[in-house]
Amino acid sequence: MGSEIVWLSRVSKGFNDGDKYHQVLDDINLRLGTADTVALTGPSGSGKSTLLNIIGGFEFIKQGQLYLNSSNTSSWQDKQWSQFRRQHLGMVFQQFNLLTPLNVKDNIAFSLRLNQQQWTPWCDYLIEQLGLEEVKHRSVETLSGGQQQRVAIARALAHKPKLLLADEPTGNLDEKAGQQVMTLLTLLARESNTAILMVTHSSECAAFMKRRWHLEKGKIHE
Repeated sequence: MGSEIVWLSRVSKGFNDGDKYHQVLDDINLRLGTADTVALTGPSGSGKSTLLNIIGGFEFIKQGQLYLNSSNTSSWQDKQWSQFRRQHLGMVFQQFNLLTPLNVKDNIAFSLRLNQQQWTPWCDYLIEQLGLEEVKHRSVETLSGGQQQRVAIARALAHKPKLLLADEPTGNLDEKAGQQVMTLLTLLARESNTAILMVTHSSECAAFMKRRWHLEKGKIHE
């Protein structure tokens, strides 16, 4: 299987809505290599977030196989999923999902603490590159949207995950802040050798990724 961090083989997913069955993913095959960057586009309701949730282990499949880090996840229990998320996964959402009583630095250190890891020079570098040096001891509630999203990125990359899942990471930002965040996100992910799978409606954001997958009517087209 080579150096794939994510491999989906013949994955299908759907749900019943009353007496109607909606096929969300239809026999999907895809591979995401180490340090690969992919934009996932498609109309609203096409299943983009479902696909991210399956890869992150928040939704499960009954049809097909999902391999993460060359390991077949079909027999994984909560323990293996938690371990994978803690060690190898970073996540950035449209809602920043920060821990509001904590300051910037403690938010970033949160993913490290889960892994019993110490603060590293890489974390200082993230703070510097993301322009958070001046605000690192401030409560995240006092920050602008753009600053909060930068904190979310620093937190997601602090433990140098193999995979970053991003769901509309610039959706709540104005265009200028969005461009800045994407520039920094791609630069820092490259430096930490992190693969990115990013859901976006923005063709400007998609252009930052090396590849583009379009999900429509249950199928993915590259």
